[in-house]
Amino acid sequence: MERVVITGIGLITPNGVGTEASWRSMLAGEPGIGPITQFDASAFSSRIAGEVKGFEATRFIEKKKVKEMARFTQFAVAATKLAIEDAGLELSEEERDRAGCFIGVGLGGLEQIENTARVLFERGPGKISPYFIPATIANLAAGQVSMIYGLRGPSYSNTSACASSAHSIGEAFEWIRRGRADVMVAGGAEATITGLGVGGFCAMFALSRRNDEPARASRPFDRGRDGFVIGEGAGTLVLESLTRARKRGARIYAEVTGYGATSDAHHLTQPAPEGVGGQRAMRLCLEDAKLRPEDVDYVNAHGTSTPVGDIQESAAIASVFGDHALSHRLWVSSTKSMMGHLLGAAGAVELGACALAIAHGVVPPTINLDDQDPACPLDYVPHQARERTLRHALSNSFGFGGTNASVLVSRFT
Repeated sequence: MERVVITGIGLITPNGVGTEASWRSMLAGEPGIGPITQFDASAFSSRIAGEVKGFEATRFIEKKKVKEMARFTQFAVAATKLAIEDAGLELSEEERDRAGCFIGVGLGGLEQIENTARVLFERGPGKISPYFIPATIANLAAGQVSMIYGLRGPSYSNTSACASSAHSIGEAFEWIRRGRADVMVAGGAEATITGLGVGGFCAMFALSRRNDEPARASRPFDRGRDGFVIGEGAGTLVLESLTRARKRGARIYAEVTGYGATSDAHHLTQPAPEGVGGQRAMRLCLEDAKLRPEDVDYVNAHGTSTPVGDIQESAAIASVFGDHALSHRLWVSSTKSMMGHLLGAAGAVELGACALAIAHGVVPPTINLDDQDPACPLDYVPHQARERTLRHALSNSFGFGGTNASVLVSRFT
């Protein structure tokens, strides 16, 4: 089977528009969370979010095309432009048939649904935009990217809640290593900071209500955590077969070496006891990569800052990695502490962080971890980034419905 490497990374996050800005902010432990500005949230129990600030769609997209795209697709196209430029990727006409695009999306164009419903009720069906459906549906993130860059291989959206983009990258990895594609643009995008999105999660009591301290609201593994903070953004990775990457002399961030996916088959929103579904995803991922637990140096945790989820994931990591984790030789951190939970985009952004951590030899921290929950007994790299030569890093993404995905990246040798 083909080896698969990461040659480009594009990030659009609450911590920065661009990969360098996002990564620099993560390493500095800067919170990207603040009061919601995209709509009037004064009546909501949670009024804070990780918004992407200073994003100008026309910097990345032709002006005439912007109207075709909901915000999540704009983010996807922007992150992809950054990743392709970072990779220095150029494709011949023949190569375009073996280059595809998987962009995972959890919810799609909620702001388009809200705005169009208002038009329907106030002005009638004749005023609905012909772009409403193409802008709203989840697969148009991958569709727009494929059209812009002439990617004629497989193109679709994995929609599996907060594991959407991890599944997209895992499936892209499978396509290349089985020899069915040579290049895959893979990642995720989400933009659900709307009345419907925030209100829906508020109704589930899922969001933090630390409205007076937004920068301190996302606090994974801390005793005072009270729910996640909703975020938005996109992450795109350029994956290539090692054969192709070597042939063109590409810069390689890391190699994708393992992928595991499972289902809890347990509960609508809560993880299975002891995170057994997540355990199986991690074990499958390690088995796929032919690695032992003690070979892994870093886990970018799902780490959402929910009371139950953080405990269950900690138990799952402790079960899989044993004394390697409990003795703190394994480092674990949650970058959601800084940017909030990017839902369908989270896995791609966080795997991008893993690849950058391997390339630069530094692990981003878990901020706001002031009073570590005794039920979460691992080393979560609190407050400050740490330098370390990393061999292997694993990223976890778990979603509603009990869907789990783990992806492993390794130092390229």
